[in-house]
Amino acid sequence: MGRSEKDRDLERLIPVGTLAVDVTKINSSKSSDQSLSASSPFSHHSAKEAFGRHIHSWLSKKFVSGCVILFPIAITFYLTWKLINFVDGFFSPIYNHLGIDVFGLGFVTSIIFIFLVGVSMSSWLGASLLSLGEWFIKKMPLMSYIYTASKQISRAISPDEDSHAFKEVAIIRHPRLGEYAFGFITSTIILRKSSGAEELCCVYVPTNHLYLGDVFLVNSKDIMRPNLSVREGIEIVISGGMSVPKILTIVDVQSILSPRVGKFAVPQV
Repeated sequence: MGRSEKDRDLERLIPVGTLAVDVTKINSSKSSDQSLSASSPFSHHSAKEAFGRHIHSWLSKKFVSGCVILFPIAITFYLTWKLINFVDGFFSPIYNHLGIDVFGLGFVTSIIFIFLVGVSMSSWLGASLLSLGEWFIKKMPLMSYIYTASKQISRAISPDEDSHAFKEVAIIRHPRLGEYAFGFITSTIILRKSSGAEELCCVYVPTNHLYLGDVFLVNSKDIMRPNLSVREGIEIVISGGMSVPKILTIVDVQSILSPRVGKFAVPQV
């Protein structure tokens, strides 16, 4: 009975509804403070991760960009250095035997020697010596094939127009309908058959740079001649197609025919 009287007195002083509301507010404020304190480290951690990913992506892109810029420069200098050392090695042993140790002297001597060979080949004596050397090399079983293939490649890029192995750049339909292939016209022949004669062009289509490929006999009317020089065609093949112009124009055959190609009179059978 004593306890019930005390409870009644306490209820008279502090109403029960007000007490419940105050307790609810206290509990809600505590829970909100706990949620804020719990969510604040999480949001900070996610922002830190996003910033780290952004920095990592930026560093990766800049590193790859630097590699793309420096790779062709490094390859160019590396191959040039190898070429200089290779050419320098022809005459540098002679200078080393004489006690002269100057780097690059063998390379300069090789350049002068190559120039003198080019000058001497225009004379009768030089051409005779070259013919004798070719005859000697062609008598050797293995070296004859290597020399013949190398000579064809060198003639293709020769500045002498009379010695061009590649006459023109050609585009032919190969290997399937709707697909095209780059090739080089090497010669023109006349094919005689019962229905008549037709002019065919020997088109060399490289499959691996310039020293491996297929030869096709294509009717001269079916060959498309783009506005490309032989040197540009060689660059396209060596670069794997990366140096192809964005726009190719097929030139009129009659306007570009040379006296060596496409001038045969097709005989009537």
